[in-house]
Amino acid sequence: MEKSANQYDVIVVGTGPGGGMVARDLTQQGKKVLIVERGDYQPTRGTIAQMVSRGWVPVSQMPLTTQVKPVVRGVTTGGTTMLYTATAHEPPYEILEKYGIDIRDEIAELRAELPIAPIRDELMSPAAELFMKSARELGYDCNKLDKFIYQDKCLRDCDSCIKGCPNDAKWNSRYLVDEALLNGATMINHAKVKRVITEGDRAIGVEYKRGVKNVSVYANLVVIAAGGIGSPMILRNSGLSGVGENICMDPILVVFGQVKGLGGSGRAVPMMTGFHLKEEGIMFADLHIPKVLKQFFDVHALNLGKVGQFEDVIPIMVKIRDDLSGKILNGGLLKKDISPSDKAKFNKGEGIAKDILKQAGALKTYTSQIVAAHPGASVKIGEHVDGNLKTRFDGLYICDCSVYPESLGLPPSLMLLGLGKRLAKHLAAINGKVDNSRLLETVG
Repeated sequence: MEKSANQYDVIVVGTGPGGGMVARDLTQQGKKVLIVERGDYQPTRGTIAQMVSRGWVPVSQMPLTTQVKPVVRGVTTGGTTMLYTATAHEPPYEILEKYGIDIRDEIAELRAELPIAPIRDELMSPAAELFMKSARELGYDCNKLDKFIYQDKCLRDCDSCIKGCPNDAKWNSRYLVDEALLNGATMINHAKVKRVITEGDRAIGVEYKRGVKNVSVYANLVVIAAGGIGSPMILRNSGLSGVGENICMDPILVVFGQVKGLGGSGRAVPMMTGFHLKEEGIMFADLHIPKVLKQFFDVHALNLGKVGQFEDVIPIMVKIRDDLSGKILNGGLLKKDISPSDKAKFNKGEGIAKDILKQAGALKTYTSQIVAAHPGASVKIGEHVDGNLKTRFDGLYICDCSVYPESLGLPPSLMLLGLGKRLAKHLAAINGKVDNSRLLETVG
């Protein structure tokens, strides 16, 4: 076991929106922060190969459910924000407030700081415009969605959002990490955290593996932000039982319809417009994806005759608020099925999407298989962490999708940024002296 040479105020595991915000804001308070990240820190090239390497490698990065549903997550500095659609959906305040959490002030701060705004008209695609128009004609309150995008850098007819934007137009959590590093933070990449080191009822550090070495590092406070799958697996190894059970995974399917003469290249910012049926737990949006990814959807659904369709296609995403069920197995596989009520939501959503496509002039439609994103509710607020996101161990906090108290079925990034900002304020107010005697301790 390699000995740690450093003592930190805070260790942050993971660099998605929750972890990135905690690290950045604490360094602004002068805290000595260590960031531990499993993925790379290479520049973003916006290529399919890099996209696949960061989030689409089965099992190691893209977990599968027992029904063989892919669950997409990003394993790189910035986490899934490097691959997300950059949608800044308003958080479900009423759900958080049931657990004594109010992040309205933090969201107001974020809206003042970050590039959050609906997409400009000149960047809209014909498919998104027709989707919004047709949905409105059928009585749905479909509007432009807020995006995390520097729109002066954004290009029309570009499909790099999901691949990773090489033009720095899409805001992502790396902006927070970069600022934290400028403020004096230290980051270790290619380091897979195995467990939290505890002493009695207190967390005092983490053990990670990098290459063939196991390394232990120590701090007064530890924040685990390794995602809805990674965080519960770390916590299980650390002696916290019951985590990783009754989870959600934000399942989606895509309904495609071809409209002859639609125009446009088929390449555009995804989720420019959409609407949410709150009571039904179903969200709809246009979902432009790279051509090769659409071909994956087509092959995955055995719609081989549709592989060549792209330019005149309107893709409609149907995302549901799925039932809490199943669990994360120790190997990272999700024992998680689509429940009968989930299927009913998908059937209703698919029917609505087909109606919209028919209204838009599509003569034929077809539907993808189900994939999932944003696995969460695996370390729940009110069950595994309190209103300050603290576990039963003193000094150990969680800040990522795993803390969902309920299934949400909505893009989570803005909510996670708000939770991260709120947590950073709480941690900055905690006073305590660093115990330097732990500098030479090892694990095991």
